Amino acid sequence: MTSIIALFNQSGGVGKSTLTMNLGYSLMKKKKKVLLLDLDPQASLTTFMGIEPYDLEKTIYNTIIDEEDLPIHRQIHLMDLVPSNINLSGAEIELVSALMRELRLKEAIDPYLSKYDFILIDCPPSLGILSIISLVAATHLLVPIQCQFKAFQGTDLLLNTVARLRKSVNKNLAFAGFIPTMYDGRTAQESRTYEAIKEQLSPLATVFEPIPRSIAFADATEKRVPLAVYKPKHPAVKILNQISQQLIKL
Repeated sequence: MTSIIALFNQSGGVGKSTLTMNLGYSLMKKKKKVLLLDLDPQASLTTFMGIEPYDLEKTIYNTIIDEEDLPIHRQIHLMDLVPSNINLSGAEIELVSALMRELRLKEAIDPYLSKYDFILIDCPPSLGILSIISLVAATHLLVPIQCQFKAFQGTDLLLNTVARLRKSVNKNLAFAGFIPTMYDGRTAQESRTYEAIKEQLSPLATVFEPIPRSIAFADATEKRVPLAVYKPKHPAVKILNQISQQLIKL
């Protein structure tokens, strides 16, 4: 059964796009067939995967709004990608009056389920319609979260949104876990926040080992490659592999 995992946090700058690419690559190395979906109008994932968003004729926008087939770009780092660009920013308004809007992405994905073991959705940093349709389509929710007090406080809003979705349109949505990102254990504040994250969120799902703050991620994305390609022995690669191994067990 295909796992459809939405990487979502309403806060921006938590590393969703970087995490989506790198977890997808780790799953691929474990012989899993992976499709990445870029649902963010900023198109960071699309750019990180080496595609220029402004050059694209077809994106996920055409699927959601015009109900066309997924425009899949195949075998990028041995993964498939459905790209995005700035056109997707207009979808929020266009979907307001659309019939069955919450199911647009789910119905678009359904024909491809037999082709992939994992579909990873990079959600936008907002609680708008694009995030809602992603969570409706997903089987699991994976939450990247920075180990900073303000970011942790915002988790309540995220959890309330998920609770409402479970009651109404996706009763089977499950947590895949929480991933602390950009972690610097040398700072007392981040250490305290990480301990608070484990204490309060562990009853809901696994709180994974934190991804360390490292310039290597930025360097790898500048080269348009996953971290495991750019620097295979980086300590974060081992953590990413451990997380992907747990995702396989979902």
